[in-house]
Order: sequence, then structure tokens, then C-alpha cells
Amino acid sequence: MNKLKIQSSKLKVKTQIVKFLVLSFSFALCTLHFALYTVFAQSISSTELINNAKQYDGKIVNYTGEVIGDIMKRAQFAWINLNDGDRALGVWVARSLLKDISYEGSYKSRGDEVEAEGVFHRACPEHGGDLDIHAQGIRKVSSGRIVAERFNFAKRNLAIILFGVLISIWILSLLKRK
Repeated sequence: MNKLKIQSSKLKVKTQIVKFLVLSFSFALCTLHFALYTVFAQSISSTELINNAKQYDGKIVNYTGEVIGDIMKRAQFAWINLNDGDRALGVWVARSLLKDISYEGSYKSRGDEVEAEGVFHRACPEHGGDLDIHAQGIRKVSSGRIVAERFNFAKRNLAIILFGVLISIWILSLLKRK
């Protein structure tokens, strides 16, 4: 009976050790996954890409910025310009990935903010040696909007004053001729 109890307790200890190891291994994998995701999913600035172009050349990068200017469609692909606040970089992307983009930045609108993940080229052989990103995926971060222009009362008042001065000079020149 003693031998049976000892074997039963050894089995319980082994089971607990196996459970502990499985849980520890699972926790380690989850932690490693989130740590790697955080490191690799971090968006890189245009300044970082330009200043360290050699280091990032041919590597997959994440770049986030506002879509500005026109989307230039070329067959099954398109060029978009993404401005991160410092500079704008050209991104070559499949047209099918652009279906979620609603606004392009201009004087009248704020463009959608998107994150492009793709291969960075410091001198792209396909596009004449330009610095660009060939996007493999695009994700909309935030939507753009129409920018309502506020009426500038100071400009209106200045225009009225200048118009009055112009009319006064014209009247004076007519009176001087007579």
C-alpha cells in the first residue's frame, strides 16, 4: 500500500511539473510574440528611412502618413504619396489595396492616414532609381475629412479699404483732368 501511495504522489508531482512547464512555455511564446510584434510593427519615420537608407534597403518597413496629392493610377498599380509630417515618400501599391482610401490631402481636405507595409528601396531599379516603398499591404489608421475654410474678415476689410483708396485716386485723377 505504501508503494502505491509513493507511486501516486510521484505521478502527481510529475503531472504538476509537466503542467508548469507547458504553462511556462505558453507564457514565454505569448510574451515573445507580443515583443516581436511590437518591435517589427513599429512605424518608421521618413527622416529615419532617408538618413539610414542603406540600412533599410531591401527590408520590409512600416511607414505611416497622410495620403496627399492625387493617386496616380498605372495599370494594376498606383503611386500614392504619404506625408508623415516631415516629408512625403512615394509608395507603389496594388490598386486593389486602395479601396478604403476616401480622402486625399489637398487645400480643401485632410487625407486619410494609412500605414503601408512593404519593401523599402533607396534606389529602386524598377522606378528609375527613386527612393520608394513597394507596399505589400495598406491599413487605414484614420479617416480624412473635408476642411471647411473659415472666412477671413481681416482680408475682407483690407480689400474694402484698398478698393476705397483706388476709387478715391480715380475720382481725384478725373477732377484733376477737368
